[in-house]
Amino acid sequence: MFSFRTTPLEDQVDKALLDGRVGCFCTQNCWDTLRGRFMYDLFKDRGNLGPVFTPEDTELTPGTNHIHFAPEALSGLSAVVVEIQDVGSRYSNYTKDVMRLMCAMEAMGDDSPALYIVDHINPAGRFVEGSIPSGPSEDWVPKVAHRHGLTLGELCNLYYNEIGAKFPLHIISALASDSTRQIMPWTIAPASDIPGMFTCYMYSGGGLWNNTTITPAIGTARPYEYFGAPFLKPGSNEPVPCPEGVLMRPCSFRPSTGRYEGQSCYGYQIMLRPGAEYHSLLHTLQLMRFFLGRYSQFELLAEFSRKLADPVLEEYLAGTISLQDAREHVKVEEQKWIRKAKRFSLYPDQPVRMK
Repeated sequence: MFSFRTTPLEDQVDKALLDGRVGCFCTQNCWDTLRGRFMYDLFKDRGNLGPVFTPEDTELTPGTNHIHFAPEALSGLSAVVVEIQDVGSRYSNYTKDVMRLMCAMEAMGDDSPALYIVDHINPAGRFVEGSIPSGPSEDWVPKVAHRHGLTLGELCNLYYNEIGAKFPLHIISALASDSTRQIMPWTIAPASDIPGMFTCYMYSGGGLWNNTTITPAIGTARPYEYFGAPFLKPGSNEPVPCPEGVLMRPCSFRPSTGRYEGQSCYGYQIMLRPGAEYHSLLHTLQLMRFFLGRYSQFELLAEFSRKLADPVLEEYLAGTISLQDAREHVKVEEQKWIRKAKRFSLYPDQPVRMK
């Protein structure tokens, strides 16, 4: 059973929410601006709050971007309410955790609780980038483009169909909440490595750096806008690839955690001109091919292929097809993804390709 609801969570009159034991699966983004409380406080006040599944440490602690849970903790619940902020890319750890939750609930059969998704606007917008996985991919990742242009509720609608789930799924519209009208979707950082407005525009390509020997500046104030490594030499005579509407500034940084913790790194800051439509995935792949041809220390690590999940784009990185061939492949894949995405869209605006 599936439903899409246009009234707020607190107005829902389902017996599971009013009288049952309710588990909450959430991040700091479940803050209710109108009432000055977190989503789970609604059920705490009602006296029917069950377990609360949240990230393990403080909200801006690097390396804590997962919500861990034991499947047996779902036993005896009437409902699970999910409220996180998806960031627009299929790499998002919290979103993958929600998909793992859905699989655990499906495995419970008739004993599964109902699932309620309190939806949020996608901070990366409706633009799409990249391809649907066509090879081995990461666990708990739905078959969506690298930058999918959907909300979490729409992703769950899609994944619900992909896994053939039978438990009740209810989506609370992102437009039903006063919070979405009072604050922008990136105002509360979605995760410790997604700190600001521009990060989500960089993440669909920049997230791939995490599986290479170049760091996307994790452990600094500007991850994914900056990237670098101790062995890079920015400012050399040959300029790095730079699409229209983008500026590339040589920079340096010293990460406080993660790869190259405490070491001086050199690289670039990606700066977008006002109004620029930035295809982060294609730009990142161009940069990677450029560095693969110039630095022996630059490597694609073991999980890179599963994250990219596109053998054709791997051919581009290997130098066996041209950038134009890669662009044409991505264009066809984006068109294919948009046709699929429209079947699961819940809002008037639709996912679109960049011009």
